[in-house]
Amino acid sequence: MIVIHGLKNCDTCKKARKWAEQEGLEHRFHDVRADGLTGGQLDAWLKQVSWEVLLNRRGTTWRGLDDAVKNSVDEAAARNLMLEHPALIKRPVFDRDGTISVGFTDAVRDSLKS
Repeated sequence: MIVIHGLKNCDTCKKARKWAEQEGLEHRFHDVRADGLTGGQLDAWLKQVSWEVLLNRRGTTWRGLDDAVKNSVDEAAARNLMLEHPALIKRPVFDRDGTISVGFTDAVRDSLKS
């Protein structure tokens, strides 16, 4: 079973969900804003994926942060920011039986199909 973590209004998450359906992959969607995200979940992701990969620095939430916050971000600060603002998590995050993949690249899709 694949759990697709993201935001329901995120276009890439919508594409990922549609792709999983078309591929016949057993999956469910978890909205990190509406359904929540625990520190334990985020910590498990951060053990497999670096915070630099997981932190979305391209979105409006990141751009809306104080420059002082953006310029001083480290792993601990990034973790706290992602828990406080789930939109700062790069999407989608795939959890396939405990293995975490981030993004919707060809390589990620290929790994999820095998």
